[in-house]
Amino acid sequence: MKGNIIKSFEKLNLHPDILKAITHAKYQQTTAIQNKVIPVAMKGIDILGASKSGTGKTAAYILPLLNKLQKVVKKDGKVLRALIIVPTIELVDQVSRTINELSKYLDIKNVKIQGGIPKSTQLTRLSQGADIVVATPGRLQSFIDDKKINLEHINTVILDEADTMLELGFLGEIKGILRHCGQPRQTMMFSATISQNIKKLGKEFMRDAVIVEVSQRRDIVEFIAHRAYKVDKKRKDELVVKLIEEMHMEQVLLFASTKESANKIYEYLRSHNIRTSIIHGDINRGARARSLALLKSGKTQVLVATDIAARGIDIKELDMVINYDMPEGTDDFTHRVGRTGRANHKGASISILTTRDYDFFTKMEKHLKLNIKREIYPGFELTDTQPRQKQPKKKSLVERKGGFDYHKQKMQRRGQSKSTPAKKKPSGRKK
Repeated sequence: MKGNIIKSFEKLNLHPDILKAITHAKYQQTTAIQNKVIPVAMKGIDILGASKSGTGKTAAYILPLLNKLQKVVKKDGKVLRALIIVPTIELVDQVSRTINELSKYLDIKNVKIQGGIPKSTQLTRLSQGADIVVATPGRLQSFIDDKKINLEHINTVILDEADTMLELGFLGEIKGILRHCGQPRQTMMFSATISQNIKKLGKEFMRDAVIVEVSQRRDIVEFIAHRAYKVDKKRKDELVVKLIEEMHMEQVLLFASTKESANKIYEYLRSHNIRTSIIHGDINRGARARSLALLKSGKTQVLVATDIAARGIDIKELDMVINYDMPEGTDDFTHRVGRTGRANHKGASISILTTRDYDFFTKMEKHLKLNIKREIYPGFELTDTQPRQKQPKKKSLVERKGGFDYHKQKMQRRGQSKSTPAKKKPSGRKK
């Protein structure tokens, strides 16, 4: 296996010490996005990439960055040369871990700038010297305003999950940060989809960017085993407990749409002796990190999460995703279920549907070209009034048999068909 790993990455002309780290990290074959992004990035070209989570995207931009930096970094007198901006503290942690893993045999240091950690601690680490900053936009902008960080030597900027940062209202901060970075520079921007706002941002701050699109939403969801259960609204929590217990689930990421809903199902699961942890925006960084660690270690069965808090969560071989509440859109559904079934491991998802979810679920299936059977779990027969379904227009017996309409043909013979007015007989009078 070791030889196969080296061979698959060797073709990308990476430094031997990077290839050594790749082998140590037990990376498998290169992914589609790595094959497309790395050769372009190593030429110093700007990249606008559309890619989902779980496609190997993080390594796709970190590997060429490390290859670039190993040529110029110094052991002493380090200056910041690269900046990676991501939307959440969890994603900062994930990206930083990947950098550490892949730069294991290089003298390249990174520092994290994020909320939830005292600024003084981060400033101390900055003062000790670093080559790469991995940051959330809010805290980084704060450091810039306080003149605590110098970005003038930055020659590579990477924005990961740019669409999420724009949704969270960080457009102003991102523009302000980019204006403080050095020129000329290479800019790489990655997003789940390339929206008009992403294109505008790219046009303002990128030069002749190459567009790389890898892995449509369909590619992520089609290899996951999907199930959906219809249930009365008042029995929703009860059904979740039943599924977890009777299906013997040991590692579940459960998504709620709001903090209030997350808190509610978290308390309900705990009251039924299901080992549960939780992360959302009102929970501090330390508690969120502990909750994730508990699930990874097997000390809890279920991690309850909201969509934004779950950005950056990476759990190898996650068994199950449960959509306790439906998300707002198809992209959010894809991001949720994409937490499982990663790196060629089997995954499964279950969606819990009350009557208010039917329309969204149907539209989502259409967008993703899925056909998920709606089931009713034994003992949870429906009593809520079900929405009326459109009945198809009944066809005539002739149409069902594929024959012709004898009456219509008879009328046509007489010249009185509705489609062809009957011709008047000549009166015999000369005009």
